[in-house]
Amino acid sequence: MIALPASMRVFERGWLSSNNVLFIDDERTVLVDTGYATHAPQTLALVQQTLGARKLDLIVNTHLHSDHCGGNALLQAAYDCETLIPSTEADVVRDWDEDVLTFRATGQRCDRFAFSGTLTAGSRLRLGGLDWSALGAPGHDPHSLMLYCADERILISADALWENGFGVIFPEIEGESGFAEQRAVLDLIATLDVRAVVPGHGAPFTDVSRALDTASSRLDYLRVDPARNAKNALKVLIVFKLMEVRAMPFNALLDLTASARVMRAAADLLALPEARPALLKQCVEELARGGAVRIDGDAVLAA
Repeated sequence: MIALPASMRVFERGWLSSNNVLFIDDERTVLVDTGYATHAPQTLALVQQTLGARKLDLIVNTHLHSDHCGGNALLQAAYDCETLIPSTEADVVRDWDEDVLTFRATGQRCDRFAFSGTLTAGSRLRLGGLDWSALGAPGHDPHSLMLYCADERILISADALWENGFGVIFPEIEGESGFAEQRAVLDLIATLDVRAVVPGHGAPFTDVSRALDTASSRLDYLRVDPARNAKNALKVLIVFKLMEVRAMPFNALLDLTASARVMRAAADLLALPEARPALLKQCVEELARGGAVRIDGDAVLAA
């Protein structure tokens, strides 16, 4: 059992949602990340059960992938709470530019939400009676932030570091730099005095050195052959969608891959458009052999 401050509660969520971190002190209550849209009622129930008669005052989003901000809209409606997002995402959220936001591009969804302020690398926050610093964490997402409490030596790492890796390096899928940024983030974490990491997915952990070694090896593996990152991304997005809808005809999954920008870009890095059906069939079969999905005739099902 990892000792965390009494003012800090971690709701470890299963996919599709990110973990949520709830801070409660005498001044205000704050939730870091809100999970996926289909799990928003669960997120609200967890917050309500913990807060009781108190209201939620503030949401903080580490980044705006759908599994981290999908509960924003419901929580805002329930509590009329303020919301802080990464500053570089402010314009696209204000305009709700779905051609830039990642939801449609990944075949996922997120109900429209508002924000009341922004965070940038170097911002300081008071959460749970403790001082936290926002640290830039590009790589998985160019806008992502981590939160670090030097006094308690705790890092909320979002998808920059998990116990056994990190999130998909999405910028590389669309021709932008991501591997170098992920390397810099791992190097930054290595300079911090951290006793406990609360990742975006999975249980909090304390063996930071081992996690960094695992992540570094994983990054080296992907950089040697960027097609590995593309194939991993495509598989992750397929599994995520199936976990949401539970089953899809193969042709519907093929149509989604053609229409969702990031999925299409990943497929295009791996095969010519005319070879996309064979590529998708290969990915689905590999996922089925690994137990991540099931195949039933022409349908692909969540495991």
